[in-house]
Amino acid sequence: PSHVLWRSLRNAPSPVDILADLIQSLSRQQERDLPTTLEGRLGRLLHYLRQGCCLVLLDNAESILQGGDRTGRYRPGFEGYGEVLRCIAETAHQSCVIVTSREKPKGLAAFEGETLPVRSLQLFGLEPPDSRALFNTKGGFQATEAQWQALADRYSGNPLALKIVASSIRDFFDGDIAQFLAVSQQGGFLFDDIRDLLDQHFERLTELEKAAMYWLAINREPSATADLQADLLTYVPPRDLWESLNSLQRRSLVERNADGLTQQPVVMEYVISQLIDRIAEEVAGQTPKLFISHALTKAEAKDYVRETQVNLILKPIADQLINRLGSAAGIATAIQKLLHSLRGGTPQSMGYAGGNSLNLLLQLPIDITGYDFSRLTVWQAYLQDVKLHGVNFAGADLAHCVFTESLGNVLAAAFSPNGQWIATGDTDCRVRVWDSQTGQLLLICRGHHNWVRAVAYSPDGRLIASCGADQTIRLWTAEDGIAVKTLTGHGHEVFAIAFSPDGQTLASAGGDNTVKLWDVLTGTCTQTLVGHGDWVRSLAFAPHAIAYPGTLLASGGADHQIHLWNAATGEHLRTLEGHSGWVHSLAFSRDGQLLDGTLKLWDCRSWDCLATYSGHNGSVYSVAFSPTEDWLISSSGDRTIKLWDWHTDTCLQTLHGHQNEVCAVAVHPDGHRLVGVSLDQSVKLWDIATGHCLRTWEGHTDWALPVAFSPDGRYLASGSNDKTVVLWDWRTGKPLRTLSGHGDFVYGVAFSADGQILASGSTDCTARLWEVATGNCIQVLQGHGDWINAIAFHPSAAILATGSADCTVKLWDCATGRCLHTLSQHTAKVLGVAFSPNGSLLASCGADQTIRLWETATGKLLKTLTGHDSRVWSVAFSPCGRTLASGSTDQSIRLWSVATGDCIQVLRGHRNWVFAVAFSPDGTRLASAAHDHTMRIWDVATGDCLQICEGHQHLVSSLAFSADGGAIATGSQDQTVRIWDAAMGDCLRVLIAKRLYEGMNLSGATGLTPATRATLQMLGAIGV
Repeated sequence: PSHVLWRSLRNAPSPVDILADLIQSLSRQQERDLPTTLEGRLGRLLHYLRQGCCLVLLDNAESILQGGDRTGRYRPGFEGYGEVLRCIAETAHQSCVIVTSREKPKGLAAFEGETLPVRSLQLFGLEPPDSRALFNTKGGFQATEAQWQALADRYSGNPLALKIVASSIRDFFDGDIAQFLAVSQQGGFLFDDIRDLLDQHFERLTELEKAAMYWLAINREPSATADLQADLLTYVPPRDLWESLNSLQRRSLVERNADGLTQQPVVMEYVISQLIDRIAEEVAGQTPKLFISHALTKAEAKDYVRETQVNLILKPIADQLINRLGSAAGIATAIQKLLHSLRGGTPQSMGYAGGNSLNLLLQLPIDITGYDFSRLTVWQAYLQDVKLHGVNFAGADLAHCVFTESLGNVLAAAFSPNGQWIATGDTDCRVRVWDSQTGQLLLICRGHHNWVRAVAYSPDGRLIASCGADQTIRLWTAEDGIAVKTLTGHGHEVFAIAFSPDGQTLASAGGDNTVKLWDVLTGTCTQTLVGHGDWVRSLAFAPHAIAYPGTLLASGGADHQIHLWNAATGEHLRTLEGHSGWVHSLAFSRDGQLLDGTLKLWDCRSWDCLATYSGHNGSVYSVAFSPTEDWLISSSGDRTIKLWDWHTDTCLQTLHGHQNEVCAVAVHPDGHRLVGVSLDQSVKLWDIATGHCLRTWEGHTDWALPVAFSPDGRYLASGSNDKTVVLWDWRTGKPLRTLSGHGDFVYGVAFSADGQILASGSTDCTARLWEVATGNCIQVLQGHGDWINAIAFHPSAAILATGSADCTVKLWDCATGRCLHTLSQHTAKVLGVAFSPNGSLLASCGADQTIRLWETATGKLLKTLTGHDSRVWSVAFSPCGRTLASGSTDQSIRLWSVATGDCIQVLRGHRNWVFAVAFSPDGTRLASAAHDHTMRIWDVATGDCLQICEGHQHLVSSLAFSADGGAIATGSQDQTVRIWDAAMGDCLRVLIAKRLYEGMNLSGATGLTPATRATLQMLGAIGV
């Protein structure tokens, strides 16, 4: 066969996940945009099964089947496997799929037969000679040929049963098989099947041995003795634990490998079944024992292990309790009663009960607002993206709990030289430091006033450097996050930084087209390197360059070039050309012989391009070599991370999991793990060998992004990065309705001219039309290939304009959902759109620093307005239609003549990016919102600033005038919408949607780091 793939279903992966895994392997990682549906992925799998001769083995299929009297039926949520097997059976192809299971999956009988595509093979047990060979691995045994045959017959040659029985015969009968058979014939050791055998053995275990068996089954992966010691609720002398584990190993109930102790799947399944039954009995009967001594799921476990614990332990327990207690409400009542009896006890007497209770409640369709977990040990609760409004954790021990982080979009990541810490930078203007082993948030470094673009550790690990859109570079102590120095000198945002190998020099790359070199000790700029013709986006020092030891510096830019410099002298050495787009990232191999730059591989001796890699379906934002230099890692705007064998130019693996662009990757110094960060507000830690996601840090910040007043002035709509749109009664500050349906951030909202329809645009690449009266979604507009950043309704027709990161503007017929025109002259992301008052013109602006005017009826480009020297975020027409206003990253507002395209006025005063502009209904004033946390109101005629409205605690991303011009609404990343008096500039009202942890009481709570407390406070917690 051309491919041989073995996959275990022991941890019950979902059907769509196993299909994705198989497709990626069969396509040699070339599949770029996998379908999201089961049917779509199944179609792609069948394509590869038809295309080549493949052998696919799916092992341990009993894990996806129900137990009890529902033999062969799929567990809830896994019915898709039946469809997968059915389609493989009835579809012509030239491959073979083998499924191993202790039960035959239902639905295949119709396809089974000697001349049909499905065959069944009943696997029989070992013959007596093989049974004897297995016994001989356990020691010496005495038996005749007839006795060996009788022993094999009794257990049908089942290898696991024979291994366990061998241990019993050795330990209790001194290896005498005849004596064992005599006793078993009298009923002493009579086992009908493997479960009876395990029942007998389990009952003979000591309490410590049982506890270890439960923990090994919960942990699922091999566990070291020290880990089991830490799991146990009460202290056990290491020698006692070691003896118990050896006893279990002698009985063949556990196995030892290089990673630790584990169980065979049959044994693990049995122990989990025992655990589920016991826990259900304890909760229903109010007799907690195992519920106290064992965590049913581990919040800090690897992501895929924790998900398996939820699916195979927590959910079955919830199902059993529903049957026993009748309803979810009945379970909740039983749990509250149980917790009340434990509250205030010693940590040992409360144990894992609090965390188990909370994790179990989260599997039920109930609202836990206001629940009381005070004075309890709430260990191992997984609380990412869980609303905990008003939940009382006063005096609780929250050790080993995992909460959502207050992360913005994450743009940068770096491992410390020893691999212990991960530093990240995000759009929340903060540098955060995480423990790479435990996942704990250790430090939050505050000081930047705009996005943090890059982070780097010094070679000795003592300093962290960060740079950002506030045009500064900052140095922090790695141990405690204290600000050491702020380096200023760039005239534009700073995109990249790199320490020299000796740590004495720091290089920085800026949007001012320069590279600067800084003395780390003094903070002084020692050189400015000029040569790029556009923004410099990336930097890398060669570790051991041949000609320039420790001083060879590479820089990559938006001019599509790589420049090589001697950092010691500032000499420009060479320019490498060949890229057709921005060079976002650079990395040298450890020996300095190879340079990779988005994704071209260069020989550092000849400077020839050795290879160009294709496979990503989007811009490549980050590259890195593995420390062993076997692999090259890349991340992309296509939401994936790819691992390449650079020797053969082949993609080895594609990591899927991020829901948005993956901005950066960094590799752990040991080469076994990598971290990826994304615009989906997450940080993910991956196992390079297996491709498993080990840990996810999820962010949640309810940024108020776009705002819009209804034409009649009754409502205010606001969009958020929590994927929702909120309709407010803005006069009272009450939220009236929350519109849910988008799969990602909502970046645009707009009302139709009659106020009956509300449109929203999202980074899920869709626009939605909502009926204002009911909140129903009446249309989903699909067609963009990237984020929708801005939307606008035509003033009199049922036409919607959408501007996207795919560099296009689309015009839609709102009645039919049909795309009328696609306007594709922008060369970078479209960030803003606006119709003229009579609807004849459409203005758009974007990251290509231009404003474009289009004829609405035909989609014809009429004018291109240039003058801003950075991104243009917003455009707005004056009510008369003769003037156009624009706001830009260059911190200015420009007023343009629509007729001529000339810039007639430049308004300056903001100290940071200008995100939004809007004219008052009478056209005499202009309001602007900016990254400097302010809104300004300007006199259009004179250009004078009339008011500076302060109050927001973060960047102000949007604004809108009310229909009568009396009020202005602003939306901010401080998670609030503010209503201002347009005449006086006073703040009239602050609108705040409930944050994730609003009112969660942490008074006296323990087990939290200071950084975590600060994060929880930002998300609404009190008493921190």
